[in-house]
Amino acid sequence: MKRMHMGRSQLNETIAGGCVGAAIFPDRGNSEDGLQNILEAVRARHGLPAVGAAVIKGKRLVALKAIGSRKHGSDIKVTDKDKFHLGSCTKAMTATILAKLVEDGKLKWETSIAEVFPDILNTVDRSYSTVTLEQLLAHRSGLSAESWLPGKSFAGMHQLPGTPQEQRRAYVELILQRPPAVEPKEKFIYSNANYSIAAALGEKVTGKSWEVLIEELLFTPLGMSSAGFGPMGQAGAVEEPWQHAIADGQPKPVEPYPHCDNPDVIAPGGKVHCSLADWAKFVMEHLQGPNGGSRLLSAETFKKLHTPFGGGDYALGWGVHQREWGGGTVLSHAGSNTMNFAVVWMAPKKIFAVLVVTNMGGKTAEQACDEAAWQCIQRYLLGKGSVE
Repeated sequence: MKRMHMGRSQLNETIAGGCVGAAIFPDRGNSEDGLQNILEAVRARHGLPAVGAAVIKGKRLVALKAIGSRKHGSDIKVTDKDKFHLGSCTKAMTATILAKLVEDGKLKWETSIAEVFPDILNTVDRSYSTVTLEQLLAHRSGLSAESWLPGKSFAGMHQLPGTPQEQRRAYVELILQRPPAVEPKEKFIYSNANYSIAAALGEKVTGKSWEVLIEELLFTPLGMSSAGFGPMGQAGAVEEPWQHAIADGQPKPVEPYPHCDNPDVIAPGGKVHCSLADWAKFVMEHLQGPNGGSRLLSAETFKKLHTPFGGGDYALGWGVHQREWGGGTVLSHAGSNTMNFAVVWMAPKKIFAVLVVTNMGGKTAEQACDEAAWQCIQRYLLGKGSVE
């Protein structure tokens, strides 16, 4: 998760630190006029190729808009139905499907790595043997922040043999040969490796890949038909937003090809893309879920996913913060594969959420999305209008 940097601006100081169907998405009327104004100002100020946002209030999607270009330098405009990369916001989805496996009795929160993979105990550091599913999802395994395998480059991680499921099984054994950075459970260390291992536990007990599980347990039940993995669109066409790196301070378009994203071994931590409307369906489940308003999981399970582990500020797939504008506890996550940026802020007590995306990476994109989110909070939750 891209942690919010306190003190950089007023907005960061303030923000950071039932099956959803078409019925909750009525005509949004003039609400989108205000959102378009916010996005146009933010895009112009930060030079983004494209930016989009969605606002949920109560049980309704009150505004959704995407503006700008799919590819920097082109006149092909994004649409409200275009797909955007969610980066590490994928983690909340992975935690959700693993929670479903817990409810179904295939896993327990206390299930350990050793219980699922007893055959690797002679080859890995035994400190990890008692690490549990819950600790992995809370980034309390003791693993370092480095998720690459020893001796493997980014390109090398893409070239591991076998299916994604087979790669993740091999990854578990290889990454756990590295001694823990700290004693397991004791300290939060954010690492994509935790979510790869957690997903591998689910794959082992079900015999299905993470890609199949998330489709069956999340995308299909919620009607998230736009959801997929990796870069948006296909090479040779500009049918979806292209990703953008930063070169000499300017957005540099990156043509879609299979390896221009995170490798499959860490996909459970950050490789989902989808439309804003489909992402909103998922976020709505987490807004309504603790009050019993979801068909995916019980209210008790949603509360588990939203509760910080060990008194820290990270739950299971969500950062947890206290914010006056949200009536107390708010949940957040941000994500980037360095060529996109996405952030979600959710205030369960207000039944309010804002989602912001852009097809560019870097600090500028992060700051722009924060600004758009804060302006949406002021306009749609606090009734103060947009902030210039």
